[in-house]
Amino acid sequence: MSQLSPSEALDFLLGQVCRLHYARAQVLLDEIGLYRGQPPLLYILHEQQGLTHTELASHLQVTPATVTKMLQRLERAGFVQRRPDAADQRVSRVYLTDAGLAIQGQAATALRRLADETFAEFTLEERVVLRRLMLQMRDNLGRALGGEPPDLNTTAEPSSSSGGLRLRARCAKRSSA
Repeated sequence: MSQLSPSEALDFLLGQVCRLHYARAQVLLDEIGLYRGQPPLLYILHEQQGLTHTELASHLQVTPATVTKMLQRLERAGFVQRRPDAADQRVSRVYLTDAGLAIQGQAATALRRLADETFAEFTLEERVVLRRLMLQMRDNLGRALGGEPPDLNTTAEPSSSSGGLRLRARCAKRSSA
């Protein structure tokens, strides 16, 4: 059996970490009855109520059809409601219900727990270095996929309270110019 090169070993380890992170996130979200893709949508609506399907799709960088399916599930669960736009009845706007606000808080808690578990025993300095390295990996892969930086303007700040990284994503709209 041949030994992996250092870069192959790192790539394999990164894959393992990604799979474990995904699996742990799913366990925590299953406990509160959410699917993996729903917390970002809930977070966006928590920050700005009344967005359209198209605006949500743009923020999440998914197709409007994907948002529609997500909203149908969240609506059936009682977490969101769609209402016609006052100025244009053809457009519907999405709002969190009281149950949606509550589940959004539970999702945020679950994701903080995931960060606490993921970055346990990391020093502040290690988290800062890891952030820099991950941003470089993201940029490297972005260039390999087409040369443009990702649309997400994501900042990660060390969080002393959770021992992890607090991620804040603000999605930039693509200009058609």
